[in-house]
Amino acid sequence: QVQLVESGGGLVQAGDSLRLSCVASGRTFSGKAMGWFRQAPGKEREFVASISWSGGSTFYAESVKGRFTISRDNAKNIISLQMNSLKPEDTAVYYCAASRKPYDSNLGEANYWGQGTQVTVSS
Repeated sequence: QVQLVESGGGLVQAGDSLRLSCVASGRTFSGKAMGWFRQAPGKEREFVASISWSGGSTFYAESVKGRFTISRDNAKNIISLQMNSLKPEDTAVYYCAASRKPYDSNLGEANYWGQGTQVTVSS
């Protein structure tokens, strides 16, 4: 088992920044692509960003490209999502996810999930 715990959510104004973190514990963090999904009220969960096990490859949803940056520190078992220029439409619960594969661009093979952290962006 891999336990994922997110933090860093909050209430901000449009144009502000937030940094989300996800700490992994339990079974090895090794060899897993990681990333983030989000789910807004009344909508389906959607892919936000992913990063390969090596950190050498990153992928983003079109809606966040140029504003969000994903990173990871394998020595500390942490991934982060730096979110800049936030918009009201970024309001959602953000979930950290781990894949069963080391490279998984859209995290279609995600098999571990965190409990989520709320991000609210006011206009």
